[in-house]
Amino acid sequence: MDGLLPRFSVIVPAYQVQAYLHECLESVLSQSCPDLELIVVDDCSPDACGAIIDEFAARDARVLPVHLPENVGLGRARNAGVARASGDYLLFLDSDDTLTPDALRSVADRLKETGDPDVLVFDYARTYWTGEAVRNQAALQLTEQGPAPFRLEDRPGLLRLLMVAWNKAYRREFVEKQGFAFPPGLYEDTPWTYPVLMTAESIATLDRVCVHYRQRRLGSILRTTSERHFDVFEQYDRVFAFLEEHPELAQWRPVLFRRMVHHLAIVYSRRDRLPKGSRADFLRRARAHYRRYRTPGVPVPLRARVQHVLIRFGLHRTYRSLQLASALHRRLSRRTGRLLRGLRTAALRVHYRAQRCLPLRESAAFAADDGRGHGCDPGALETAFRELAPHIRTAWIARPEHHHTIPPGPRRLVPGSVAYWTALARSRYLVSNTGFDPGLAKRRGQVLVQTGQGTPLGHIGLDLQERPAAARGRDFARLLRDVDRWDYVLSANRHTTLTHERVHPGRYTTLEYGHPRNDVFLTAGAADVTRLRASLGIPEGTVAILYAPAHRDYRRSPYRSLDLQRIARRLGPRFVVLARGHHAYDTPLTTSCGRVVDVSDHPNVQSLCLASDALVTDYSPLMFDYANLDRPIVIHTDDWEAYEAARGTYFDLRAFPPGAIARGEDELIDIFATGHWRGSRSAQLRAAFRERFCTHDDGRAAERVVRRVVLGETELPPVVPLGERRPVPSAASALTREPLATVPHPAGAHVAALTDRL
Repeated sequence: MDGLLPRFSVIVPAYQVQAYLHECLESVLSQSCPDLELIVVDDCSPDACGAIIDEFAARDARVLPVHLPENVGLGRARNAGVARASGDYLLFLDSDDTLTPDALRSVADRLKETGDPDVLVFDYARTYWTGEAVRNQAALQLTEQGPAPFRLEDRPGLLRLLMVAWNKAYRREFVEKQGFAFPPGLYEDTPWTYPVLMTAESIATLDRVCVHYRQRRLGSILRTTSERHFDVFEQYDRVFAFLEEHPELAQWRPVLFRRMVHHLAIVYSRRDRLPKGSRADFLRRARAHYRRYRTPGVPVPLRARVQHVLIRFGLHRTYRSLQLASALHRRLSRRTGRLLRGLRTAALRVHYRAQRCLPLRESAAFAADDGRGHGCDPGALETAFRELAPHIRTAWIARPEHHHTIPPGPRRLVPGSVAYWTALARSRYLVSNTGFDPGLAKRRGQVLVQTGQGTPLGHIGLDLQERPAAARGRDFARLLRDVDRWDYVLSANRHTTLTHERVHPGRYTTLEYGHPRNDVFLTAGAADVTRLRASLGIPEGTVAILYAPAHRDYRRSPYRSLDLQRIARRLGPRFVVLARGHHAYDTPLTTSCGRVVDVSDHPNVQSLCLASDALVTDYSPLMFDYANLDRPIVIHTDDWEAYEAARGTYFDLRAFPPGAIARGEDELIDIFATGHWRGSRSAQLRAAFRERFCTHDDGRAAERVVRRVVLGETELPPVVPLGERRPVPSAASALTREPLATVPHPAGAHVAALTDRL
């Protein structure tokens, strides 16, 4: 660092964490922001921590080892690190946790944007030994809305965050001026964090996961049964003593009192903390603290009144009785629920068998993505059924929370209902892009259409037998039973056809007609694009980038390799990012803030494609659909080896991409900043990609399917050659190009219906 003071001092105390310390230190030293010093404090650890620290110090001059002569505990070990720190900002990291990639770069950018505040609060995610990562539930408190920096009075909700030291960056001069230090004992973060936030003149937030908080199966201090949990009382004594010394902070006393009661109730109620026989004593001390620090006349929130009554009156036996009653109620509820579900299942089975004895109806039932809303290929086919075969009554199967996406026309069915089983028993046509219900017994005369989920890059079907991480217990025998019921399978190109017939071996007929969901790309007009962009709040004259990463079957949470907020900031106001997470994940890919808009819950991905000017993805099949728009595509392949090893791929995307390739976040930013994303080389790559994978997507795929499957026609509309197709131009290109005619489409009325629903 050429004698200059580092930007960051990262302080890591270490005690009996030899199995995790290496990963922790590597996560710091591998940061893309190298302007740091890493102070690792060996708290007289009896294991190999000291030796590991010395090894890292010998390898990297940024590592400052500190070996304490005796064990002093986490708080005092941190103090020892602070005493040796020289960076502008202090960050604390527990030795079994890790920094996420590019975390310090994001922190540095945010500090610069907000004028170097006293404290910057960032987010974290809990990581489990199962591989699951769950983001902090209070992440909404970190949204970067409103002016920044600010004071705690402006954002008091920050006090609802986990009161720990390692989710913040502290300006070192501020810490030294105020004389903050960690006390001894357990829960040492409490008398540090509250005073820091209350005293800070300037606070900012960073809505990004910067720390992975490891949830150890065994060995966590807070999950160890010990008398040390009684330290929580002394820590709150220190907090309120700080308030007494600073009367200007008296307004926070009621808030801290409520936080204390909540904290004490949690410690008391957790079975793995207090030793047997000590709960009554803990509650007596909690009662004394309640009386000592209570502010008379301050109302207690309704949802917290039970905790306050418990602590205020020391109702140990009452609480135990409530616990036992609650456990008994849960047990009886589970047994009753199982009995009722069993009776209902038996009744539905009888009903289904009775319905199968009745004649088939001229009707069709559609479903997509295991009960989600109207969309994808089944959605486009349902619309085409109503337009080209109006004598066929249609129904859409979806969970109730997705019924709002279903347009007027089809009947709405709830999976598992009586009407649902009636439809499965008596509908002549059944259409889905996932597996059909395992309880379905196909009847003579029923036609099952499997639309698939697009052109495959990653392995599908039987090929996943050799990829257990991606298969995750998939029942391949059930898959083959489902394949045996298929009559037709849709395909958009020769690659998809050959792949399906090998990994889904069956007697079905492949309809290589294109994907119906992509028809709208050639039947929509410029007015539709304008309407869609307005509905999404995309400002005029901006470039909208649709970011849609692939689903990773081997992960339980979204793969967040890009800092979308940082990308938007670096690209400037001319760019807007639409972030589309996969529906298989319960957690959002990001939060809407500024020029980054989370569109994961948007009901129709084709509409998002139409509204955007470019696509950024890694391995999502959406790239094959988007190529039909003939708009720029940028591939981000920072973990190709991991994805290929876990999932397997049918070709090397890096050797045959649909556009520019970025191997990291900075490279991705450069591609857009320099205009390479829409340059001539990118256009050449996209043209070759379209030639191979967009063979039949000419805007009339749905019409061909309906005419062949329902109307029985053999003379179908010919495929429009690729060079003669005119997909709807993007908003950016429409400003500089002449309006282009679209391909005539007899069933084109569904485009207007699509945009009207938005």
